[in-house]
Amino acid sequence: MAKSKSATVKKKVAEEKARPAQKEHSFFANVFEVVSRIPRGRVTSYGAIAKYLGSGLSARMVGWAMNASHSSASKIPAQRVVNRNGMLSGKAHFGSPTRMEELLKKDGVKVIDDKVVDFENKFWDPAIELAL
Repeated sequence: MAKSKSATVKKKVAEEKARPAQKEHSFFANVFEVVSRIPRGRVTSYGAIAKYLGSGLSARMVGWAMNASHSSASKIPAQRVVNRNGMLSGKAHFGSPTRMEELLKKDGVKVIDDKVVDFENKFWDPAIELAL
């Protein structure tokens, strides 16, 4: 099942390259697609998503997409995206300073001092998990 989902994401990336005028919109849509696949209890990083989408240097754009996800009609689990060290660097965009941590705790992810506990084992790498 993951293979067909991965193929969908890869297809969307290919479509993005064919329509450069819509690049920002489709990049955000691709980010949302990847983030929607992160299972409860797992987290990934902005950079891992960017690398998976073929834009390894665009981790900041993934962050912008996560910020934009709060106004999306679809429910995007943006709390599951943290920085490369497991820090809740996007917490300021969740309405309250503790909301991102609260959502992660509901997902079964323990957080201490704004950092995911056992980050290495909680890390979900889209390049591995969504591999073709």
